[in-house]
Amino acid sequence: MLLSPQQLNDRLGSAGVLVVDVGDRSRYQKTHIPGAVQLDYEVLVKREPPAMGLAPEPDCLARDLAAVGISDDIEVVAYDSDGCGKASRLAWSLDWLGHPRHFILDGGLQGWLESDLPVGREPTQPKPAYLDGQVRAPHCLVDSEWVLQRLNDPEVVLLDCRTREEYTGEQSLAERGGHIPGAVHLDWADLKDPEAAPALRSEAELRAMLAERGVTAEQDIVVYCQSHHRSSLMYVVLRTLGFAGVRAYAGSWSEWGNNPDLPVAVTE
Repeated sequence: MLLSPQQLNDRLGSAGVLVVDVGDRSRYQKTHIPGAVQLDYEVLVKREPPAMGLAPEPDCLARDLAAVGISDDIEVVAYDSDGCGKASRLAWSLDWLGHPRHFILDGGLQGWLESDLPVGREPTQPKPAYLDGQVRAPHCLVDSEWVLQRLNDPEVVLLDCRTREEYTGEQSLAERGGHIPGAVHLDWADLKDPEAAPALRSEAELRAMLAERGVTAEQDIVVYCQSHHRSSLMYVVLRTLGFAGVRAYAGSWSEWGNNPDLPVAVTE
């Protein structure tokens, strides 16, 4: 699910390839990858405060994606300029809908610019398409009840992608601080190469980080953060590394941490 800047450059202009800029429209209007269409990140999330990252209704999501030219017949390459979380949320959404072929650009717009590749200045007019609103991969999304019922299941690992301070409860962005009981921690920022962020670390480094936390390919892996923005990148990384049983808890901590009926763990 990852392409390097050069791999994307080799695809530019090819029939059947759609490059999608996910994020700020004003920045897109100044600089973007040639031929890219712009997609507002807000269409990828449903906000029901306090839960701020829920999945939209599938038919609404499909309609908004089709409006920028996404269909099952098109190869989608997503990118952003915000650390790759927004592009990854699009990739996860397409996985959930069962779209057959999609990628994110490793390093996002920053990596593209640092590779001294061409840029566009004029917005690209989307060509609307048709995308079925049926969810063909429902296993990609879980809710709080699914998680609650499996807190003590050794075949399920919860992977918290927030900062260490959020995980321990030292910093709280909800009514309660802490983490889901039993969750292991891997900050999404640590996935990125410290010398070339937001590009990712090497495959060997990523696998070692996951192994250190006991995350194995035999488990069901549930990723979460505050609103399934940061954890979307973790989802893409795991899928790219060949982990098959990857799921997202889209409600994440904005839902769990604000529900007094759900258990919370803190780290001393």
